[in-house]
Amino acid sequence: MVKLTIIGRVSDGLPLAQGPRYVNEEENDSFSTYKQQGEFILEEISRAALPLSNANIRIDHHCFYYIVGHGVCFMTLCDSSYPRKLVHCYLQELAKEFEKFDTSLVERITKPYSFIRFAGSIIGNIRRQYVDTRTQTNLSKLNAKSLQNVDFVTEDFSQIVKRRKRSYLLERATESSEQVSQIWGSKKLEVIALKWTPITILSFVGAILLWTSLIARDDQGVYGY
Repeated sequence: MVKLTIIGRVSDGLPLAQGPRYVNEEENDSFSTYKQQGEFILEEISRAALPLSNANIRIDHHCFYYIVGHGVCFMTLCDSSYPRKLVHCYLQELAKEFEKFDTSLVERITKPYSFIRFAGSIIGNIRRQYVDTRTQTNLSKLNAKSLQNVDFVTEDFSQIVKRRKRSYLLERATESSEQVSQIWGSKKLEVIALKWTPITILSFVGAILLWTSLIARDDQGVYGY
């Protein structure tokens, strides 16, 4: 069953619209988690950390499926047993309906989930067609030869999270290295070095000469010279 639908902008990962949720009582408490996971996947797509082709993200006994077209990501959460062909048809229908809207309107959206014109009846009406996989229409889609080669790149959500953590740690390490490099390569530090390096050298040489003269005096005292 299609349980959650999120449509987002690929360029910045902004979620534009969300369809009605369909979860049972046991899953109701987990719905906010599923939504956050979907938003995280959308962010990873915008960072080019996930492919722009059809993809299937496995998580527990569910799967996130998404397709990308014209800079927009169409994503849905389904039971892992839900037929891939029907998922593909569902997402394709969403994409076709979305194309009817002015693209400049989509680009002007700045607030998450504010594309209400699409989030309401359009997603709900399309989703209702895919509730029962045994209807004649859906059976025809499952048997259609044109959908025989429908494929999704499969990933595990846990692996995506691990990659994000490694990427974050690498970015932090790079930033720290650049900050140190900027400090040591700054003009102010260069001026300080030019000013104090000769003084430091002279002080060091003077200390050596003083130490040498003291040793010479001690030797004279010992040997009576």
